[in-house]
Amino acid sequence: MTALDAFDWRLLDALQQDASLTNAALAERVGLSASQVSRRRQRLEQEGVIQGYRAALDPSAVGLGVIVFIHVALDTHSRDNARRFRDLVRLTPAVLEAHALTGEADYLLKVAVGDLKELARLVNEVLMPHESVARVRSEIALETLKEPGLLPLPMT
Repeated sequence: MTALDAFDWRLLDALQQDASLTNAALAERVGLSASQVSRRRQRLEQEGVIQGYRAALDPSAVGLGVIVFIHVALDTHSRDNARRFRDLVRLTPAVLEAHALTGEADYLLKVAVGDLKELARLVNEVLMPHESVARVRSEIALETLKEPGLLPLPMT
């Protein structure tokens, strides 16, 4: 784990809230010079604390208004079977998130599709026929109460 000081925490918090801020704007928020912010930001990127920057898009605005959570149980629990499933997940653009779980299901997928026909195709033509998959259970999100949020960073 990277050692972070109060300035790093403030910088990370500001970037989480708005990653488009310039180094000069970040410097004002953090209380450092723009060059110091630039060096810290670069170090945090190189050390993998900052993994990247992206724009948050509204799924409905781009035609992906159906959000689905899919529980997947593997057919067998072997290293090769898990690898095959992970490869499938990486190659499936509709999968937004994938998590290995404890409990009844082995994986939880968060998926964005345009409509129920697309969901049916994904489940029936991609997931269910795959050699690694035994069972699939899907749940459609009726409403999103909270989008992926900011990490709860320590107060500095």
